[in-house]
Amino acid sequence: MTTLYDKGYKRLFSNKVFFRQLLESFVPEPWVQHIDFDSCERLDKSFISDHYKETESDLIYKVKFKQQEAYVYILLEFQSSVVWFMALRVLHYMCSFWLDYAESRPKRKKLPPIFPIVLYSGSNRWTAATDIQDILEQPELLASYTPQFRYFKIAENEYSQEQLLQIRNLVSTLFLAETHPENINLLTEQILMLFDNEEEKNAVSLLLNWFKLLVIHNKRQIEDSEALETIYHNKMEATAVLETAMEQERQRFFLLGKTEGKAEGKAEGKAEALIIILEVRFGQLMPEEKERLLQLPDAKLSHLLLKLSLLHIMTLSDFWQEIDTH
Repeated sequence: MTTLYDKGYKRLFSNKVFFRQLLESFVPEPWVQHIDFDSCERLDKSFISDHYKETESDLIYKVKFKQQEAYVYILLEFQSSVVWFMALRVLHYMCSFWLDYAESRPKRKKLPPIFPIVLYSGSNRWTAATDIQDILEQPELLASYTPQFRYFKIAENEYSQEQLLQIRNLVSTLFLAETHPENINLLTEQILMLFDNEEEKNAVSLLLNWFKLLVIHNKRQIEDSEALETIYHNKMEATAVLETAMEQERQRFFLLGKTEGKAEGKAEGKAEALIIILEVRFGQLMPEEKERLLQLPDAKLSHLLLKLSLLHIMTLSDFWQEIDTH
C-alpha cells in the first residue's frame, strides 16, 4: 500500500523551497550556488513516455545554471533494508530518462547532464555502494567499456541533532523529526520558529501538516495526504493547530490506558495498555522489555500511564529511567 511517506515526502520536495534548501544545505557542490532556482521546474507526467515511468518515490527537476540546462533526479528511499545494487537502479532510471529525452527531441544531438540524489530516511545505516564500480566483479578487466557512474547520497540518520539544529531550515527540521521523533517539544519549537524565519508560509505549512500527521498522530495511510495542503498564515494560527493536535494525543493515550486497564480489572490490563502506547510512540519493544512491564505492580503502571498521557516522558530511555527512579 502506498503510504503517507511515499506521497507526503514527494509532496514536500515538490515544493521549490524544500528542493532549494535540500541542495543548498546538503549538497556541498560548487555549482549549486549558480542554479537559477526561480526558474527551476518539476517535470510532471506529461513529459514521460515509454521508458521512464514516474513513481511515488522519485522527482525530476529541470534547472538552469550558467546558461546550461540540466536535471536533478531525486530518488526517495524509505525502506530500512538497504538495496545493495542501488547504483544500478539509479543508473537504470537515468538511462530510461535519457532515452525518452532523445526520442522526444530528435533534433538534439546532445543529452543534458543529470545530478542523481538518493535521499534515505530509513533507520538502518546506509551500506549500499554509491559508485557502480564497487558492485562490479573485477571492473578493471573491461575498464575502457565499463560505465563510470555514482550517485549522491543523503542519509538523514548520518546527521547529528546538533548539526541539524545549526542549519535551522525546513529540510533540516524535517530530518530532525525523522531522526528524533520522540522529542516532540523540541520539534514543535523548531517548526514554530520557521513561521518567523521563512517567508514562504505554504512551505512551512506543508512541514507542519506532515509533522502533525506522522509524528504527533502517527498516521501513515494515503487517505490522510490531503491534510498536507492546509495553509497557516502566521505563528499564532500554527501554534493553535499544534496545541490542539497534542491535546488530542494526550486524550487518546489517557483513554487507551484507562480502557485497557479496566478491561482486565488488574495490573495485566494496564501493562498491556502501556505496551500499546509505547509501541505507538517509540516503535516495537523487545520481548524481554514487554515481560519486564508485565511484572510491574499496579501503582507503578498507573503512574507510568499518567506520565505518558501527559507527555511528561519524551524518549524511551526516559521511560526506563522513570521505572528505575520512581
